[in-house]
Amino acid sequence: MNMESGRRKGLSSILSSLSLLCVILDLQLDGVLGATHVEIEQHLEMGRKLLAAGQLAEALSHYHSAVEGDSKNYLTYYKRAAVFLAMGKSKSALPDLTRAIQLKPDFLAARLQRGNILLKQGNTQEAKEDFQAVLQRSPDQEEAQDQLLRANELEELREEAHAAHHRGDYSTTISVLDRVIELSSWDPDMRELRAECYIRLGEPRKAIQDLTPTARLRNDNRAAFLKLSTLHYSLGEHHESLNHVRECLKLDQDDKECFSHYKLVKKLSKQLDVAEELIHEQRYQDAIDKYESVMRTEPNVPFYTNLAKERICYSLVKNKMARQAIDVCSEAHQRDPRNVNILRDRAEAFIMNQDYEKAVEDYQEAREFDGDNNEIREGLERAQKLLKLSRKRDYYKILGVNRNANKQEVIKAYRKLAQQWHPDNFQSESDKKEAEKKFIDIASAKEVLTDPEMRQKFDAGEDPLDPESQQGGGGGGQGGQGWPFHFNPFESGGNYHFKFQYN
Repeated sequence: MNMESGRRKGLSSILSSLSLLCVILDLQLDGVLGATHVEIEQHLEMGRKLLAAGQLAEALSHYHSAVEGDSKNYLTYYKRAAVFLAMGKSKSALPDLTRAIQLKPDFLAARLQRGNILLKQGNTQEAKEDFQAVLQRSPDQEEAQDQLLRANELEELREEAHAAHHRGDYSTTISVLDRVIELSSWDPDMRELRAECYIRLGEPRKAIQDLTPTARLRNDNRAAFLKLSTLHYSLGEHHESLNHVRECLKLDQDDKECFSHYKLVKKLSKQLDVAEELIHEQRYQDAIDKYESVMRTEPNVPFYTNLAKERICYSLVKNKMARQAIDVCSEAHQRDPRNVNILRDRAEAFIMNQDYEKAVEDYQEAREFDGDNNEIREGLERAQKLLKLSRKRDYYKILGVNRNANKQEVIKAYRKLAQQWHPDNFQSESDKKEAEKKFIDIASAKEVLTDPEMRQKFDAGEDPLDPESQQGGGGGGQGGQGWPFHFNPFESGGNYHFKFQYN
């Protein structure tokens, strides 16, 4: 009896202790729940204010905290979905809207919002189910009625677009898809189909505009990134091409197609960048060699061959290799007839080759394509001056030297011609008169082309020995046949037996 009594007392004591513990825990739990509720309300209020202020990332952070604090509150999910939508993250908004509907099946605002997203994504069947669910509970809901009609229209238009595409009518397909994409702008399939049509019609830039968003509309869209890379590559935009193929490899570094294309683009891009750096450093022959490598790396895409020819043309002109430049620039011009840079460079090569008429023609043609280009306008004016000047006296032609001849080459040509045309070498009066004119021209050419300042003026289209070109100039004679040494030993027409120093 004593033992039984002891057990009863012990059990009573334990029950009493448990009862007290439960009371304490209940009080503590009430305190915790009360604090959490307050915190949730604070997060919701801050989220609302930040959303209204357009601070979306900060608002989203508070809604995350609210959802974590109370996973049974359908409104919290709905509000977080609203932030996702404001941030353009419709895929993230969908699960929240679905959870809100699960918690409160008659929550029509969430159903309508989800239906709108599904329609934009092209999920017409699921969208229609949401709109119909709204109309069952609220038959007069106008937005649901309108969206249901759009969903039906979208299904019909998609069938029409696929039929047109199947028969190869790409223009009609695009026309129908314009309306399809207006209704379902987040549907990657329809954008990809329109991009394919643009490619077939030879409009790669419009294809790029469609493919760019599709690359982000799928979780793994390596095909879109690769297609974007190849399109940019074909247009000569190698840096953009490289960026897109790298995005593909981020998704799967072992993707064979992307890796193969990546190696090609990376190699070509580096060659092009190095070639331009060489031109910047005025290492023109090295740049020519590098652009020839570019053509070997990519012989099948016209843009890169055309670019290489254009830049080789430019580099040859800078290296003063007139004849080679004319040949390469002419080939580049055939490939790209409206390229004003090629016309400008070939004009400069013609000037070096003393073919001023052709230089004027090239500059005039370039001006037709780009009438506001100051460089072209100034080049044309200079070429016209040189053409006019060449019809009087061309000192380079008189000495038979190239426009890039150095001083030693000029003096050597002068000495040879001065010996040949010295008047003492001729017997008859008429021959002496002709020799005198030649001799004066040869001496004038030597003076101009060995004097840096006068040569610069002549190269700019001005004859420094022509009185018409000079304001009170020193030099020049009658009819532009000036004697450079301020006197003419042949002026009297008498005997001129003197020692001529060929210096």
